[in-house]
Amino acid sequence: MLKSIKKQISILLICIITLSLIFEVPISEVSAAGSATINLAGTKQKITGFGASSAWCGTINDTVMNSLYSDLGYSILRLRIEEGIGDKWKSGNYSAWASELSNAKKASANGAIVFASPWNPPAYMQESFTKSGDSDAKRLKYDKYDEYVQYLNAYVKYMKDNGVNLYAISVQNEPDYANDWTWWTSQEMLNFMKNNAGSINCKVMAPESFQYRKDMSNPILNDSAALNNLDVLGLHLYGTQLSEFSYPLFQQKAAGKELWMTEHYYDNDNTDNLMKMGKEIHDCMVTGNMNAYVYWWITWPNGLASSSGTIYKRAYVLGQFAKFIRPGYNRVDATANPNTNVYVSAYTGDNKAVIVAVNTGTSAVSQKFNIQNGSVSKLSTYTTSSSQSMASGSSINVSGGSFDAQLPAQSITTFVGDLGEITSTDSVDAYSRIEAENYDNQSGTQNVNCSEGGEYVGYIENGDYTVYKNVNFDSNATSFQARVSSATNGGNIELRLDSITGSLVGTCSISGTNGWENWVNVTCNVSGASGKHDLYLKYTGQNGYLFNINWFNFGK
Repeated sequence: MLKSIKKQISILLICIITLSLIFEVPISEVSAAGSATINLAGTKQKITGFGASSAWCGTINDTVMNSLYSDLGYSILRLRIEEGIGDKWKSGNYSAWASELSNAKKASANGAIVFASPWNPPAYMQESFTKSGDSDAKRLKYDKYDEYVQYLNAYVKYMKDNGVNLYAISVQNEPDYANDWTWWTSQEMLNFMKNNAGSINCKVMAPESFQYRKDMSNPILNDSAALNNLDVLGLHLYGTQLSEFSYPLFQQKAAGKELWMTEHYYDNDNTDNLMKMGKEIHDCMVTGNMNAYVYWWITWPNGLASSSGTIYKRAYVLGQFAKFIRPGYNRVDATANPNTNVYVSAYTGDNKAVIVAVNTGTSAVSQKFNIQNGSVSKLSTYTTSSSQSMASGSSINVSGGSFDAQLPAQSITTFVGDLGEITSTDSVDAYSRIEAENYDNQSGTQNVNCSEGGEYVGYIENGDYTVYKNVNFDSNATSFQARVSSATNGGNIELRLDSITGSLVGTCSISGTNGWENWVNVTCNVSGASGKHDLYLKYTGQNGYLFNINWFNFGK
């Protein structure tokens, strides 16, 4: 991240180009009006944390680091690996890495995890080549891949020997936007991840694409050897459209891996930027199913604080998440867009329930919340707006599993309460309407906001499935009905009991409906479904996206 003006111009051009492509995305996100339902038993992804970077900040003073990593609860720090060390690392002269070690120690002392990204290898490992007319473009020499691993391992060891255990180390910052640093093609990145990354003595992050370009990471996900050496898929959001936040291939292929947003920034603290930032964090968690959000640098004008200790408003926007959603918490089901300009996400952990509501509109909103499958009696509130910075408000009592809250105009409000036992019903009535997104397990699918309210299950491809535990068919079911849509030729829903290869009790054929939000009801016959079973909906068809499913039920 240097020469930011050049970068912003490039990103603007890319945005203009990509605008023409937005409407080809098979699934759209639209608003749904009404109350926000929080399903405390509907567990989604684990949250690793929220944080920022100290790259090019030098040694950051204690006041700033304590403000961010203690007062505001930041839990991740991103370091820059200084390439100016040259070959001194070979002889144990690590003085070039000292300032970032100081920052890492301060973050670690407050319980944060630390990871590091290189912009360049040492100069002697680089070579010039011609790219897009630039005869002085730089890349890592192919015969230096093994030594580059040794170099990264030296950084890991230096930090560990001085009391900081790196959580992960990145292969390269923005390899696909490298006018000021080292280029990597997707094939070069794949080769390194497949043949060299396994020797790195730390969790490995890649590829940290500047625009979350899937062509940089798809080859890794589609190669089992490369994927085996990947621990964290890192991404940046410069010019990235919301339609690109979801990553079905990652969800399908990368079980046990993490997805982190590791760099983005906003120029200033105007209210519009504050709302965009709050909405972006929400989108990363909800639409992107990401595990972490890391802002760009700390002590710069477009950062989070001044070097003298002034904490910018943007830092509090991130704090609305970081302070209360602690590492190891899980996101849970919540109505993502219950009212116009209102965006809701929810989390559980440490016997706490946390709800974050972003109101980007210019008017206050009275929002109703319904809490399911768990009990919360009282909620503390904290708000950031143009006039407030994580200000503590009046507590709210929860009555009958519901509460109403006033969301100030252009604000972010976090609700925090002690959580009673999370519960679930003994069984699910097969003959009542079952929301497709209320699954207990899934493979390959994504939840998306629905034009008919709530969410639907989308991004369905051949072989994907959703699981609904303890469905009670009672006497024999004779039919199955589902609310579906498809902009392609559709596919099939196989109805199986107790496992993905269990008894097949019905197959429902889905035809195209001429649109991803053109909803129709389809029915099919069922035979052999009685008693209580775990229900598997297995989706089959041709290549590509097949159809969406909003809800379903059985008939007698």
